[in-house]
Amino acid sequence: INTRVAKRDEHLRSPDFLDVAKYPTIAFKSRRVEKTGNGTMRMTGDLTLHGVTKEVILTVEGPTPAIKDPMGNNRVGGQATTKIHRKEFGLLWNKALETGGVVVGDEVEITIDVEIYKKPA
Repeated sequence: INTRVAKRDEHLRSPDFLDVAKYPTIAFKSRRVEKTGNGTMRMTGDLTLHGVTKEVILTVEGPTPAIKDPMGNNRVGGQATTKIHRKEFGLLWNKALETGGVVVGDEVEITIDVEIYKKPA
């Protein structure tokens, strides 16, 4: 995780949020990829975060031109984004502000650098 604020990143890795000691990885497994326009795709799959798996839809910008990897697979890259409701993934920590409201909103935007390839038949 990289929010560009080291102290915040450390807190996000703590048991208050992601609890990386207990849940060291965040995983996305795609089930369907659809081209939605020139340079955009929609990727539907399962996001596992904090021990909870939910279906999400990623919007992928790109992809880059295809390259062949050392195993002969064609690969492309891009940047994927989605929004989740953190409470659905068991991320419940929050703190009330003296002026009203809370420190952390429920909706979280996720940005992922992705690499896509099709497994050989």
